[in-house]
Amino acid sequence: MLCKRTYKNQITLPKKVMEKFEGVEYFQAEVQEGKIVLDPVQITSASESVLGQVRRKAAALGLTDKDVEDAVAWSRKK
Repeated sequence: MLCKRTYKNQITLPKKVMEKFEGVEYFQAEVQEGKIVLDPVQITSASESVLGQVRRKAAALGLTDKDVEDAVAWSRKK
């Protein structure tokens, strides 16, 4: 299938191609051996990420921002 690059360097992917990636919004673009390769990427929100899990755990333990600052300061003293 033919795709054309616009003057803004954008490429529209054909509908038949995108139908195979239902629900995918983001792709990682790379150049491999002179070809453009797109890999689907699943973006997770901060609440679903590892950072979100850490924040929920800290909240459940009753840790405050001050507690974290004190812990960082303590660890940097050594």
